[in-house]
Amino acid sequence: MPLTPFAPSRPPTRQRAWQHALLVLVFAAGLTGGSSSALAQTAVVYPRGTDDTPGFPEQVLQMALRRSGNHYVLRLSPRPLTQGRALALLEAGKGIDVVNFMTSAEREERFLPIRFPIDKGMLGIRLLLIHRSSAERFHRITQVGELQALLAGQGSDWPDADILRQDGFSVFTTTNYAGLFKMLESKRIDYFPRSLTEVWDEAERHAGEGLIVEPTLVLRYPAASYFFVNRHNPQLAAAIGAGLDAMQADGSFDRLFLQFYGEKIRKARLGARTVFHLPNAALPAQTPLSRAELWLHE
Repeated sequence: MPLTPFAPSRPPTRQRAWQHALLVLVFAAGLTGGSSSALAQTAVVYPRGTDDTPGFPEQVLQMALRRSGNHYVLRLSPRPLTQGRALALLEAGKGIDVVNFMTSAEREERFLPIRFPIDKGMLGIRLLLIHRSSAERFHRITQVGELQALLAGQGSDWPDADILRQDGFSVFTTTNYAGLFKMLESKRIDYFPRSLTEVWDEAERHAGEGLIVEPTLVLRYPAASYFFVNRHNPQLAAAIGAGLDAMQADGSFDRLFLQFYGEKIRKARLGARTVFHLPNAALPAQTPLSRAELWLHE
């Protein structure tokens, strides 16, 4: 039987007109997928990347929030932020709710860490970005002291700079990330240690400047990349942690990880390189090194 429009038998009162308008809004929300729970969603703001392509941390965070059982929705900051600026805003509670950076004892004192290494420790596996003309010089290196005598470049607010210095390396630091590639091009620094998550894309972007991934060496130290929230937001930390554990349990985390990084790991040929193992004095004692399933084993 076809539906026919409902026609009231008498003009609606002001109260019935208000009720009718409310019903129309509720019906329209249903058609567009809206719900009362959607209205109660809490925005979680994460620092925007340098391009519009969602990176691995953003996708992991979005999935973890969905799996947490809470009404969180991920939003990006209006503009890209440096590591130092993002941490300052998070600490002040001004516009940033969660970040993803390498952990350190100092950072775990300032912020609340979710101790799930979403990089599987890859931030501590460092290939060397070098100038092509220096390849033969690096190929001859067999002892860590030979590498320590050369000048590495790092960001001044990166924990890696302190790790390398504590382990006897010569390090130049700057807040200008783009400037490090210029310095390597002009040979003002000798090499730029970069993680497996970063080095291949950076080498491709700067191939025209003569930069390549050195094929024989790798620095390796224990490190973990965590999500951090403000210390006064344990509810958000618990939600993200619960979502990450759920992803680990059903295999969805590892599937996403390999989707992003599987080819980069294979391309690195870690087993064919000379590995210099370094200690990391800044690694907190609570790091879950005993949970083998959370780490990359190559």
